[in-house]
Amino acid sequence: MFQQKVTLSDNVKECLNQVINACPHDKLFVLADEYTARLCLPLIQNQEYLDKAECIIIGSTDTHKTLDSLSYVWKELSDKGGTRHSLMLNVGGGMVTDLGGFAASTFKRGITYINIPTTLLAMVDASVGGKTGINFNGLKNEIGVFNPAKTVLIDTNFLRTLDSQNIFSGYAEMLKHGLISTKEHWADLLNFNLNDIDYTSLQTLVAHSIGIKENIVKQDPLERGIRKALNLGHTVGHAFESLALEENRPHLHGYAVAWGLVCELYLSHLKVGFPIDKMRQTIQFIRETYGVFPFECKQYNRLYEFMTHDKKNTSNSINFTLLSDIGDIHINQTATQKEIEEMLDFYRETMG
Repeated sequence: MFQQKVTLSDNVKECLNQVINACPHDKLFVLADEYTARLCLPLIQNQEYLDKAECIIIGSTDTHKTLDSLSYVWKELSDKGGTRHSLMLNVGGGMVTDLGGFAASTFKRGITYINIPTTLLAMVDASVGGKTGINFNGLKNEIGVFNPAKTVLIDTNFLRTLDSQNIFSGYAEMLKHGLISTKEHWADLLNFNLNDIDYTSLQTLVAHSIGIKENIVKQDPLERGIRKALNLGHTVGHAFESLALEENRPHLHGYAVAWGLVCELYLSHLKVGFPIDKMRQTIQFIRETYGVFPFECKQYNRLYEFMTHDKKNTSNSINFTLLSDIGDIHINQTATQKEIEEMLDFYRETMG
């Protein structure tokens, strides 16, 4: 699997022209959802190199990250003359880059694609690293492949189109990157003012965050070892996300990850000695920024069941990434059902 190129730019139109010219193609497709088609495509349109592009528009939000949407994209590619030599631009958040990457990876056994993430979550997480896929059978990212984009083009000017909830959602993944890297970066993230955003400073934090993920992915592109560090907060977070979808109260991915971090930092303290002061500092930031995901004791079994479906699991054990300190990573950790229930108790007692 080749190493994808990540390009940071403050002039997306000019940079995109260069990126497209570096990818020979017979036909160009642009995939976006309804939201990004309205707010973000105007920032790159009216360029000669996009004049003949075919646009494919799908529904917004994770509820459309489905087999039906994927099938629609495949059909549009086919009906509009796509070939093995076509090129696809995925313009949007993580749902678009995940689904679009999977569609491109499987159409005609694979066409070249470029990701242009327009949300903070997509910039620091979804669009980088080569994971593609869709939700299936009520489970997050159940079907997909590893296949990186040829290029990921990042322009933080797109972030000005976002509401605060979507900024917070992406920031949760950045907080995770801080926890698995250095105390200094973790502290910088906790001290950043999300209520009055300095976009120049945010761009610096985004670049740092992407660098952390790139370094890990380069070491382990297929998630057989250290790349599992990036799953911190996700075993429980995906369970929260799946429960929320099942109960028709969906939440943004980053919010679920933030709530998952609360649980998995407690499990880290319980199992491998993560410092209680750093756990409390991080949880306070999460509680103040993300609020709480409410659930009851009677839902523990359903959450546990969702965790048993996590893709990282082996030998019928639920697999966690835990920390004994900031940057001190322990992959392939397990917990009993009793310990998981204790963790969920802690979440409900601490978050209120």
